Amino acid sequence: MQRSGFILAVFAAATLMLSAALAPLQAQTSPAKRVLEKPYKIIPLTIAPAPADASFTSFREELARVAKDRVYAELERLVVAQGFFWAGDFGRGFDPKKTSAENFAAAIRLERDEAIGWNNLAAFAAFPDATAMASRPGVICAPSRPLFDEVEFDRINTAAISPAGWLYPRTAGVPMRATPRPDSAVVETLGLHVVRLLGYEASETNFDTARAAWARVAAPSGKTGFVAPGALMPLQTDQLCYRKDLMGRWQIAGYVTASE
Repeated sequence: MQRSGFILAVFAAATLMLSAALAPLQAQTSPAKRVLEKPYKIIPLTIAPAPADASFTSFREELARVAKDRVYAELERLVVAQGFFWAGDFGRGFDPKKTSAENFAAAIRLERDEAIGWNNLAAFAAFPDATAMASRPGVICAPSRPLFDEVEFDRINTAAISPAGWLYPRTAGVPMRATPRPDSAVVETLGLHVVRLLGYEASETNFDTARAAWARVAAPSGKTGFVAPGALMPLQTDQLCYRKDLMGRWQIAGYVTASE
């Protein structure tokens, strides 16, 4: 597989992985029993472009290679020696007595749950976009959070659904299908706007894994349908943060755990 194909494949796995972490897999009713949801106002959003820095692209490629090889020593040299931060560490997993690399491994759950952290690392390496962290000059975090009118969003979110209950496509033109199958009829094509999550349903050809789950969503029109794994992102996701050292080399500087 060429590099571009690898990145797209990892990105698809990444988006589902992050959304699944925020909204657990749920059993859903069959398409025949679905009813039209109440329409809501379209809330458009924008996504920050990738940093115009070739060295950042090279760093992400190196990070992807390290994630694939799974050699801790290689990862360690990509993490800042001092000053690593872990925002949203409500479980108090950060240990000031440990090294930056050790705390990063804990934040990303590097060797837990069948070493899911390495897969997470590959996923983060696949995100080209990143935005500046206002509270830490010189630090950028990826993936970038979508920008939208939060006042208007609060008006449509009358049921006070948590951020995990809303998704968005990272590109326009995502098909919403009648059933969780790639050959199913397209009910609607989604643009760059928020979409309400109704749950997840495994593909009819793969019931064994949450990573094969299709998102069941309600579009602003009120129509409901299914979107393929990896095509949608939650409004809030974990972020990996980077900064340059004194020599101008990119390093992993911190981790942001998404909060509800």
